Amino acid sequence: MGFLPMPTRIGDRIFISVVLFVAIHLLWMRFLEHYLNLLVATVISVVLAFFIIKKG
Repeated sequence: MGFLPMPTRIGDRIFISVVLFVAIHLLWMRFLEHYLNLLVATVISVVLAFFIIKKG
């Protein structure tokens, strides 16, 4: 059991990572794209996805 509040398999963790990837990008484009490039959101999303898939 990882840090997620439910038992998950690899497919569940990948799905959660993809949903977070989309949510982060949508929020980034709405609030931060004028100040920071979208590439920063992509790097944050990939790091978060790797962490969720490995440790979640």
